[in-house]
Amino acid sequence: MSRRFVIEAVMVAIYGELLVPSAPVEYIVPYTTVMELYEFQNSPEPLMNDPSDDLHVKNKINELISYLEEPLNRKKLERALAVPWSKSPAILFGDNISWIVINSVDNEQYGELLDPIETEIVLAAQRENAPILTDQLELIRRIIAAEAPVQVFDIGDFDFAMEDSIFS
Repeated sequence: MSRRFVIEAVMVAIYGELLVPSAPVEYIVPYTTVMELYEFQNSPEPLMNDPSDDLHVKNKINELISYLEEPLNRKKLERALAVPWSKSPAILFGDNISWIVINSVDNEQYGELLDPIETEIVLAAQRENAPILTDQLELIRRIIAAEAPVQVFDIGDFDFAMEDSIFS
């Protein structure tokens, strides 16, 4: 059985280890975070402090966008957009990774504590009963402050999050 995590699309581009998990994994990706890839692609602002790392991440973003724009994957994404909270069929990334894109909708449930995309991530995690995987410590703090009923892991703890025992 694969592990499931709600994650922002850009995290997969930044953290290559997410593409080589120790066991099958399903990433649930809010559609708004897929759209953010285009913003990051066209932004003159660096995503990473080191210029060579920034170039690498932007190349990975371009590769990810190209893959998602392939006709079959684009069709799967479009199916998710038909109805709020609908999900795409699985988009496969090798043998152990699948993406499910969810057409999440911000309902302002967490008000000022979380921005709209963060709210969508939390709501997707609640709906899918899946933990959130993020590198944003401030987001983790805000999720705790909002008392959101979700499990959240720092990407640095990805291997730990993949262990069987934490889901028992």
